[in-house]
Amino acid sequence: MKILITSSLYPTPLAPKVVGGAEIYARRLAETLVSQNDSVEVIRAASTPNQQMESCNGIDVYSAPVHNIYFPFARQHSAPVRGIWHAIEDWQQMSAIVAARIKAFKPDLLHSHNLSGLTTAVWRTAAEMGVPVLHTLHDYYLTCPRCSRFSDGHICEASCMSCQLLTFRRRGATRHLDAVVGVSQRILDIHTRLGLFTQTPLKVVLRNASTADVGSDDQASMADGSITFGFIGRLTEEKGIYNLVRAIAMLPPDRIRLVIAGHASESQREHIKALAPNARMEFLGFVQPKQFYEQVNVVVVPSVWEDPCPLVIADAQAACKPVLGTPFGGIQEAIMPGLTGWLTSPDPASIAKSILAILDAPQQILEMSGRLKSGIVKWTFDDVVSGYRNVFDQLMRSRGMPRT
Repeated sequence: MKILITSSLYPTPLAPKVVGGAEIYARRLAETLVSQNDSVEVIRAASTPNQQMESCNGIDVYSAPVHNIYFPFARQHSAPVRGIWHAIEDWQQMSAIVAARIKAFKPDLLHSHNLSGLTTAVWRTAAEMGVPVLHTLHDYYLTCPRCSRFSDGHICEASCMSCQLLTFRRRGATRHLDAVVGVSQRILDIHTRLGLFTQTPLKVVLRNASTADVGSDDQASMADGSITFGFIGRLTEEKGIYNLVRAIAMLPPDRIRLVIAGHASESQREHIKALAPNARMEFLGFVQPKQFYEQVNVVVVPSVWEDPCPLVIADAQAACKPVLGTPFGGIQEAIMPGLTGWLTSPDPASIAKSILAILDAPQQILEMSGRLKSGIVKWTFDDVVSGYRNVFDQLMRSRGMPRT
């Protein structure tokens, strides 16, 4: 098949920026399809003016000009400036580069991932040129300019007036979709509850699978009687890192060690240390997953937002590490409580209580690790690709189009 993939970010040597798992996922999917003899082109949002096409691992990657007042994923701007950016973003109509690549590449379908900077114009352009459109939901861009449905320390149960105004056209643009994939049932349910995808014929859930080299499946040592818990990801409020550290502060420091991986400014590190001054904590910075997972016994995913389907859980399970997570988004769908991990309420006291129970029964860690090693979680990235192929086939059949 010939597949045109769009993604706000798509890391390559000349534009390596990564802010989350979606762009890693999109690249892994693209490269796997190419390895299986499909033809793939990628369009991403430009991160610099006049960014040229780049070939990477057999894939031509084009950068779409961003017709807005700043590039997406740039430095933080004030709320009024961000409002103007999203208002402009929501009114984009057509994508010249998508039209050009459809004419030249002649794809069988367009598969979009995150949309910031590209906008839903990619859908309309493809649809009006007769190309089937599939979208994968990795975030809440279609209902929230912040893409998180999280504000002032709380999950947004309803869309505020600002979000409704700034996402009005993008919500309506879902009429151009032939299929939508949610990386969890929860993210798909949230969108459908808000009235999206009413005209989308095919709705599917394909949850994330590990895309990383996570190292061996050996457990880190617990010989000294202490257990190493690990956090990896963005050190932001919605990811729950501060609640986790407050919980660690409530526990005996000789029984627990916390390893934190992810970019942290010096002020963030000082703030986190101040929350648990007596705790044994180590900041690894931005490291390869393997370096993180080989050091930890239990991975903690303490999110306080509807985290769609954190790749960290898939990576942890691939590394045979049990996960302590909160019951939000796709987290609860990926953990089998008592078998591959635990669920806890997100407040510090509840997290501390859950960690203490793990400390008091460390054999659970070895038992869960053994289950993961034996293959209790069988979902792999090959399964993800097979799932997408099934969606591709259904789209082709629904259009009466032969597979190429």
